[in-house]
Amino acid sequence: MERMHGSLPLVSGNVLSKITLFSLKQVIFFPFQANRKLAMDKRDISILRALQDDGRTTNTALSKQLNIAEAPTWRRVKALEDAGLITGYRAVLNQHALGYEVTAFVRIRFSSHDPKLQAAFEAQVLQISEVVWCHNVSGNTDFLLCVVARNLQEYGQFVSARLRVLPGVTSIESSFSLKAVKDGGKLPIG
Repeated sequence: MERMHGSLPLVSGNVLSKITLFSLKQVIFFPFQANRKLAMDKRDISILRALQDDGRTTNTALSKQLNIAEAPTWRRVKALEDAGLITGYRAVLNQHALGYEVTAFVRIRFSSHDPKLQAAFEAQVLQISEVVWCHNVSGNTDFLLCVVARNLQEYGQFVSARLRVLPGVTSIESSFSLKAVKDGGKLPIG
């Protein structure tokens, strides 16, 4: 199973807050599968909003909110999942309660833009649990990572042992979060 970006590395004593929607693609007509489009109406948008607020919302609660029977509600959720608008569900963990006091935003630069080198880098990053997310970006930076660590010493060791040895990496720059103002945001829907 592919590692879902946006997750924190687990340690003993799982601390869970609420279950929320893992990811959405927000469009009215979304061509996810070949030759398949899903035309969404207000009820579908309401389902997406409700599940994004609380991924543990039951089918019964959704059907009451939509004022339709449970079977059609379940079919709508299933259609949204099948179309790729709902790609999964996950627990949102409390980073600080798990002991991760450092959040670093890491800019990675490559010496060349060799597709094989990039693919090797991406494959290895997917295996590093401290990397919460990784994006290939435009501009002077090739990749932007969000990394968690218990403290600055652990982060320094992580950079030396894990990031500097990744294929293609020639430059690493880090910025540290002083405070999360908006984190785990919801996508605008409808």
